[in-house]
Amino acid sequence: MNKKSISLLIMAFAMPLISWGQDSSLDTGDTAWMLVSTALVMLMTPAGLTLFYGGLTRRKSVLNTIGMSYTAFCTATIVWVVIGYSLAFSEGNGFIGGFDYFMLRGIKIDDISGTIPHLLFVMFQGTFAAIAVALVSGSIIERVKYSTWFIFSILWVMFIYSPIAHMVWGGGILSDHGELDFAGGTVIHINAGISGLVLVYLVGNRKGHKGLEHRPSSTKLMLLGSALLWFGWFGFNGGSELAADFIAANALLVTNVAAAAGGLAWLTIEWMTSHKKPTLLGSASGVVSGLVGITPASGYVDVSGAILIGLISGAIGYFGVVKLKVLLGYDDTLDVFGIHGLVGIFGAIATGFLANPDINGETGLLYGNPGQVVPQLVAVGATIVYSGIGSILLFKITTLVTGGGRVEDALEDQGMDLGYHGEESFDTEDYIEPTKA
Repeated sequence: MNKKSISLLIMAFAMPLISWGQDSSLDTGDTAWMLVSTALVMLMTPAGLTLFYGGLTRRKSVLNTIGMSYTAFCTATIVWVVIGYSLAFSEGNGFIGGFDYFMLRGIKIDDISGTIPHLLFVMFQGTFAAIAVALVSGSIIERVKYSTWFIFSILWVMFIYSPIAHMVWGGGILSDHGELDFAGGTVIHINAGISGLVLVYLVGNRKGHKGLEHRPSSTKLMLLGSALLWFGWFGFNGGSELAADFIAANALLVTNVAAAAGGLAWLTIEWMTSHKKPTLLGSASGVVSGLVGITPASGYVDVSGAILIGLISGAIGYFGVVKLKVLLGYDDTLDVFGIHGLVGIFGAIATGFLANPDINGETGLLYGNPGQVVPQLVAVGATIVYSGIGSILLFKITTLVTGGGRVEDALEDQGMDLGYHGEESFDTEDYIEPTKA
């Protein structure tokens, strides 16, 4: 056999392998970026949010606060692969998907979604569902039964988060009517903020709320948590492009700019008005507000739009937390509605104003398309109504199972960590060496 024959024989055996390894629809660059983005978003809940919330809450309930987010990540992950993903992204009607992907059946390991593995898309979207429900917990910490929260979080992912995700991202009614929500302004932030506010009124304020001195357990942990959220948000927004391209790069840039602008806005307002001091708590809260505001717009606006959204988001967050909550008297412990709800509403509407066609081909009011504001307003209103009414019904059902949603007064006074979990977040007792017999 001559050399030419040998070469032809090798090529005949190698061609199927080459064709399989270089699937025309699978982009390895996009896949690599989405693997990283998924890991970044995963980091946001069991690390970033838990430290942020844990640092903000009072010392006697730190572990309970962390645990509610930590457990929510676990429950949401299981619910998502069992039924949540199917309800959000399988074929259905305008409001909810079907059961085609129940237990992820029908999704083969080499199936492609766009240019990435379908299973990777499932995982990426699952991290979004997890952080959305974890956010809700911050509104009712320090007085809600863990069992109540455990069951409610399962039901919420199934019946609140998944349908709204379908309406916006799964080919449902809101996307059909033209809403722009790049990374979750309605799906995550308005959804979680409204649910949180509803639960506050259903559970009730903490004992002695008006005279309660709310001292964060650790400003250092709160800052570390906010930094991890900021870091993870690059995967949150940049990954929502589902590709490693120019739009993803722009999303990272405007996310960073809006966060910085939000932090400076809150810091400056607080410095010049209420506290007369530049607090790190205010700066971190402003950063998170800026991140929330830019989320729906991150794939559609340029740097000038990001600066504007960030500055206004910081101001709105400050107003919602420092002014509105006091004015209305509700006890949203960690300001889920003030930061995520109110700022999320602003960000969704601002997207309709500031979408720049040079970025992603979508045109907002300021660039000549006033009609884009309408689907943004409709989506905001629909999310508020659905999330609000749905959360009321689910909480009522949950309390029927658990015998009420609130812990006893004595347990609330003692603190949730020792009284409910039998653990302490900070061991302050000196070690005493046992005596020898």
